[in-house]
Amino acid sequence: MITLTEAAVAALAAAEPEDKIRLTLETARRWEQGRIAEIGDTRPTARPGRPARPEILPPNKMRRRGTSGQGGRIAMYHALAHIEFNAIDLGWDIIARFASPTLPKGFYDDWVLVAKQEAEHFAALESMLRSMGSQYGDLPAHDGLWQAAEKTSDDLLRRLAVVPMTFEARALDTAPNTITKLSGTVGKDELQALQKIVDEEIIHVASGTRWFTYVCDQQGIDARLHYQAIIRDYFPEGLKRPFNTKGRSQAGLPADFYEPLAAN
Repeated sequence: MITLTEAAVAALAAAEPEDKIRLTLETARRWEQGRIAEIGDTRPTARPGRPARPEILPPNKMRRRGTSGQGGRIAMYHALAHIEFNAIDLGWDIIARFASPTLPKGFYDDWVLVAKQEAEHFAALESMLRSMGSQYGDLPAHDGLWQAAEKTSDDLLRRLAVVPMTFEARALDTAPNTITKLSGTVGKDELQALQKIVDEEIIHVASGTRWFTYVCDQQGIDARLHYQAIIRDYFPEGLKRPFNTKGRSQAGLPADFYEPLAAN
């Protein structure tokens, strides 16, 4: 019987979006049904499978995107789809890279759910792109999110602090304003799909915060101070305001973790 880490590595290796989504949803279903029960110890490669498109550019070469007009919405949804595509892999990578007998089953439950929801988010955004005559891969994208994964590949606490607790928390900060701007210009179904993505990102930030705190407690580390030390090292210029304090609080991320890190 296949182990969870073997299934995670298979999903990571899939290059085409449809294959990655299929394997992700199949693995999540089998895990939830108990048909995959053993964690295993299969480790991932440095980089996951990627399709030939989109073209990957340095972040400073990417054009600024807006939300006005169909072209602006396509650019925004494409950028979000690229983030979600990477986020599928981040869910599987944290399972396969950091699998350990010291982590309880709940850790794996949470990150299987994250990978599953990210796959659903990607599928929803791809559907919206196709409804406007576009598709994932039509526009360039950057590799910033996976570069963050590479820089935190040797330390679970750094991965949790940087990716779900900071990058995904930042998405909670910016998304409500984006949805407000789109209100009245897009259909109800589109707004509901975007709101669902935001609501489930709260779950993902909560998973990062929960397991960061758990591991810190197991190691006798002050979670707040350790989070701040990691983020000061990774973001020496500080974190951008404004913070979505309500959304972050719903995710269990206290303000005294991140407020001292705010950029001046």
